[in-house]
Amino acid sequence: MSNSVACNHCHLEFDKSVMIIEEGMKFSATAPENHTLYFCCNGCQGVYHLLSDEGLESFYDKAQGVKLTPPTKQYQDSSNFNSAAFYDRFVNINKDGFHEVSLIIEGIHCSACVWLNEKALHKMEGVIEANINFTNNKAHIVWSDEILKLSSIIDMIRAIGYNAYPYDASIQEAHANKERKEYYLKMAVAIFASMNIMWIAVAQYAGYFTGITQDIKTILNIAEGVLATPVLFYSGWVFYRGAYYGIKNRVINMDLPVATGASLTYIYSIYITIYERGEAYFDSVSMIITFVLIGKFLEILSKKNAADTLDIIGKHIPSVVNILKDGAVVSCKIGDVVVGDIIAVSSGEKLLFDGEIIKGEGFFDESNLTGESEPIYKKVSQNVISGTTSIDADIHYRASKDFKHSTLSNLVHLLESAINKKPRIEQMANRLSEYFSAVILGFSVLTFSLWYFWPHSFEISFMVAISVIVIACPCALALATPVATLVGLSLGAKRGILFKEAAQLETMAKIDTLILDKTGTLTIGKPEVVQEHLYTAFDTRLLYALVSASKHPVAQGVKNYLYQKDQSITGLLFDTYKQIPSLGISAQYQESEILGGNHKLMEENGITSRFESTDTLFYVAIDKKIVAVYELRDKIKEDAKEIIAAFVKRNISVVMLTGDNENAAKKVASEVRITAFYYNQTPQGKADYVSVLHEQGKRIVMVGDGVNDILALARADIGIVMGSGSDIAVEMSDIVLLNDSLKSLEDAFKISSTTYGLIKQNLGISLVYNAITIPLAMAGYVIPLVAAISMSVSSLLVVGNSMRIRYKWNKN
Repeated sequence: MSNSVACNHCHLEFDKSVMIIEEGMKFSATAPENHTLYFCCNGCQGVYHLLSDEGLESFYDKAQGVKLTPPTKQYQDSSNFNSAAFYDRFVNINKDGFHEVSLIIEGIHCSACVWLNEKALHKMEGVIEANINFTNNKAHIVWSDEILKLSSIIDMIRAIGYNAYPYDASIQEAHANKERKEYYLKMAVAIFASMNIMWIAVAQYAGYFTGITQDIKTILNIAEGVLATPVLFYSGWVFYRGAYYGIKNRVINMDLPVATGASLTYIYSIYITIYERGEAYFDSVSMIITFVLIGKFLEILSKKNAADTLDIIGKHIPSVVNILKDGAVVSCKIGDVVVGDIIAVSSGEKLLFDGEIIKGEGFFDESNLTGESEPIYKKVSQNVISGTTSIDADIHYRASKDFKHSTLSNLVHLLESAINKKPRIEQMANRLSEYFSAVILGFSVLTFSLWYFWPHSFEISFMVAISVIVIACPCALALATPVATLVGLSLGAKRGILFKEAAQLETMAKIDTLILDKTGTLTIGKPEVVQEHLYTAFDTRLLYALVSASKHPVAQGVKNYLYQKDQSITGLLFDTYKQIPSLGISAQYQESEILGGNHKLMEENGITSRFESTDTLFYVAIDKKIVAVYELRDKIKEDAKEIIAAFVKRNISVVMLTGDNENAAKKVASEVRITAFYYNQTPQGKADYVSVLHEQGKRIVMVGDGVNDILALARADIGIVMGSGSDIAVEMSDIVLLNDSLKSLEDAFKISSTTYGLIKQNLGISLVYNAITIPLAMAGYVIPLVAAISMSVSSLLVVGNSMRIRYKWNKN
């Protein structure tokens, strides 16, 4: 007796022992009230419940008794995605404790494919976030590993007709080349057949005017049909596959109109050939597939070209590095290098870890990170950054971070995250394109009906309806935003500007108020002591220890000054030590209390300070008595005045907030011509000021670099941090300027405005194209061949318009 049972989704029969079994409720009209459910795999189980959750119960009633075709391609076992080695290399844990991974989804052709995958993944219990970028098919997925394993996510993607593999910039080129080769072969078949069909068509058109017997006409039609068949079913298979999975999952995608239009024309032409009446249109079948396929291929090349800059930082990362172990240089996997290991780097090699040089010197290329083309000279005791390249330096350096936490790894992660966060305008365009194909099919049916009632010609009505289906292009609408966004992100990356989310391009384009910190933002952030005032003799080792533990530029300036005076100086060990944001530092050494900071710190501790200066002041007090005052002066950044003037010219209000004293604030504000400035600002004071502007309806960018700026950065619409800023400030920011330049700040505004303008232009092109061509097609002025060409051209216009601005910027 057979022990086989049918899967409740695909209806294929397997032995009961290998099935996934669950007790189910009534799901379809023909199912019992309570029954046992059987599934052959997690994918069928997932799709079954996805359709249930979406209210698509009628699917199984309509498909009753039908066995769905199983995938013919065998993929690697999805359990491999759960291995510890895979997690170590590709999976990260975010600050909320959830796991995240970047995957490439194979088989995505249009925005509906993106929608289907995102919808299916969001329906899985344990998936927190699933964003897919249409331009490069990269998915960013966040999930709870305690609830759901990554293999189940992969199974779901495969079950709905797609495949996924981990994103790795070093192997991405191989997958892209494979995809291009497949398109080359499909296009070669399509172009060869189409050219030969056109020669036959020439003979038919000549016979139409000079006379041709029906027998000869039928032979020519058969020849055209033979040539059109591989074009439709081999070269055009990509459209059938996409349409099939769209219908299977109740989604009308862009592939459906193409497959429908070409198939109906092909069937009609076979009918004409067999019954020898009317004109066959095998040439239109071939041309529709050929031109749309060529357009799709050019679209893929353009999207890849736009994404290349984003991948360049993470491309060609070696899997091993050379480290010093027991006096010898040995190879070591990058994942095995720990903090403190000594790494050997030769000239021409890329640095994969952050660290401090302990031997050697030379020039380094940091252009991939900062956009700065000039090589940087570094020597012993100076820090090097992962992602830079040694030009002529053979060095040994001590790793200060492991690879997962290195600057290079963090930047690659930021770029991956950026392209997955869709701007609001893109979300709106995607929602519109979801319904577009369904509306077009409705227009096609309406057109056929109207033309059939007059002039009562099935052939004319049919071909006009086909033209309507083919000419409409939801792809242009779907591409309008993501391609422009990708171009904007790549322009920023090349100039050392990292947008953490693509959505920030849109937000920044609408900004009307710019708030700037002073130290490290308007100034270079390296103040130097220009005057020392000593009132009482004290042990300078106390002060050296006090300022050494602080990263504040003023404290570092005092430290450098003390070291230059006495290079043998060393610090003492405090009993207690505390940094006070926007005020200074306090410490306890034996019976003495030491304070170092601004005059407000002195006042809060009951110490009178009446020193006047236009420079930054650093007070030192021991046991409530001021023993020294240091005057420090910081240089204004190059072009600061011109860049501030450029913002004012754009009608952007510019405000300076600083924790420094009134005289120092006035001096800097005067030099850069900022009229609105506020001094002696605490972190909370800066944040409160941002809140006040928000209440007035302002859209605000806050630019800072220190711990005292993090509250304001978090509260502003856009927070921008200089790359040399504190780690926590970089974490709280939305945009990072890697090269610390105000010119980069201006470029960030320009890129945002340009990108947002491109998006609106592209949406305009798509909507105007459809508004003009669809009525023309419905009126019978466009044949299917011209419709296919127009459809491809509209997508290429959108992509080309986006790429145009990239080449314009590259000339600058």
